[in-house]
Amino acid sequence: MPHYSDDLSIAFGGAAGQGIQTIVGALVDVLRKNDYHVFACNEFMSRVRGGSNSSMVRVTKEKRSAYLKRIDLLFILQPDALEHLRDRIGDTTLIFAEKKLLSPADAKLVIDAPLGALAEKAGSSIFTNTVAVGVVLGVLGLPLERFEHYLAEQFEHKGPDTVSKNIESARLGYDFGVRTAREMEISVDLPDAAGEPASLLINGSNAVGIGAVAAGCDIITSYPMSPGTGLLTFLAKHSDKFGIIVDQSEDEIAAINAALGASYAGARAVVTTSGGGFALMGEGLSLSGIMELPVVIHVGQRPGPATGLPTRTEQGDLNLVLYAGHGDFSRAIFAPGTFAQAADVMQRAFALADRFQIPVVVLTDQFFLDSYTTVAVAAMQRMAVERSLVRTTADYERYSLTADGLSPRSVPGYGEGVVKVDSHEHDTTGHLTENTVLRQRMVEKRLARLRPLAEEALMPVQFGNVEAPVVLVCWGSNYGVVEEALDIVGSSDLSGMHFSQLYPLNPALRDLLDHKRVLVLENNATGQFADLLQRELGITADRRIGKVSGEPFAVEEVVQMLKEEL
Repeated sequence: MPHYSDDLSIAFGGAAGQGIQTIVGALVDVLRKNDYHVFACNEFMSRVRGGSNSSMVRVTKEKRSAYLKRIDLLFILQPDALEHLRDRIGDTTLIFAEKKLLSPADAKLVIDAPLGALAEKAGSSIFTNTVAVGVVLGVLGLPLERFEHYLAEQFEHKGPDTVSKNIESARLGYDFGVRTAREMEISVDLPDAAGEPASLLINGSNAVGIGAVAAGCDIITSYPMSPGTGLLTFLAKHSDKFGIIVDQSEDEIAAINAALGASYAGARAVVTTSGGGFALMGEGLSLSGIMELPVVIHVGQRPGPATGLPTRTEQGDLNLVLYAGHGDFSRAIFAPGTFAQAADVMQRAFALADRFQIPVVVLTDQFFLDSYTTVAVAAMQRMAVERSLVRTTADYERYSLTADGLSPRSVPGYGEGVVKVDSHEHDTTGHLTENTVLRQRMVEKRLARLRPLAEEALMPVQFGNVEAPVVLVCWGSNYGVVEEALDIVGSSDLSGMHFSQLYPLNPALRDLLDHKRVLVLENNATGQFADLLQRELGITADRRIGKVSGEPFAVEEVVQMLKEEL
């Protein structure tokens, strides 16, 4: 039988409503408590019941955060899932399923795992998920005690009978897994435990939310839209503890305008949505621009156009957030690639929005938001919260013309002056004007912030030999796959570069990319960031690598592409 070590990929396939997420959540928690490096990602069909969903859990020697096509151990909960995952099954994949549910041809390929029968033996088919986790732990040779503790904590509120039946289900599954591994000589040498000092098990939505809390967020407004809703639910869950107002608005137009109203009153506001919801916020974005009101907008990307693939992943909204809104005004755009970066850039987003009085967009995507991994507590750094409000005097002018383009911002009631804002062009006091000379100066004032924003822009993270002649550029959630692929290829002629700030770009980047063969990898069809590099820095991509299937890039396909470049 096959031998597995260093990098183990475990996948689960089943219908929506069968509890795949329950299985993965429990398994990842137990693995984390055993001090292993774990990473889990999910793919869903857009339905409440039926279809075929899958989740992958990786246990690795090195810390990884990328999607693999390869599956080592596969657990099938319903027949259609086998067909759905067939192209990921290799010669060494071990498949566990109930043979009676499969066709005779497929039944020959699997190890008969009577999950349902074992659950019924414990008392009910509702314990099938608990049995499945027990089987996995038995096959891996991990002790069952931590899972038993997990079950006791999870079901304590349902009473001792429920707890005992779940523990019995886990033991039945575990005994089956141990026995099967012994009889079939399945050898699994898990990597050495990571032994991280103190870590959090979080997903991308949690990481973005932690950053918002650390930034001093006062209010979140949103009309729910996957995958951006995770930030809304996270902040709602913790709203009482951190004093955050939660407004589930009637639509996206109301959400952006409510956030701007809160910002006018001095609150730090965030809006969360997806591409389709952001499309409705264009006028509100321009309102932020002309009134010079700070706001942070989180956009969880998914494939479009229109409803597209609402539960899949893509990086197709960069142009949307870059060019949205009528008229010219300053903005900034971030796209974190790790959970630690997510906490960092959310704090930066609030700080820049406040200081420069602009809208700031943070781009993530479904793959990033719905993935889970461990993050060292020490990696989640907290920045000082500085608020840029001034106390008004009787002669206060909200939009006074200054050398740096930043007018003094205040809020009603903070001092003697009157804080006037207007959606029309206005004079220095906030009154409507059609003076052409003043209009010119106001536009220039609002755009003057782009220069300091660019000069302070985050530089990209570089991987490998920075002197290499070929550089693979990526942004957002492709951090992990590029980092791992470069490690596997191991060529001194290749390097990687990950951008967590997409706009404005630091002018110093020209020196890093000049005279190199530049490859740009992104999950969209046209190469939107490649276009931005050309527009802003004059850097031309020699090759654009896109993907629009709704799937993340797999390590294997990026490795193959890089080998073709050598």
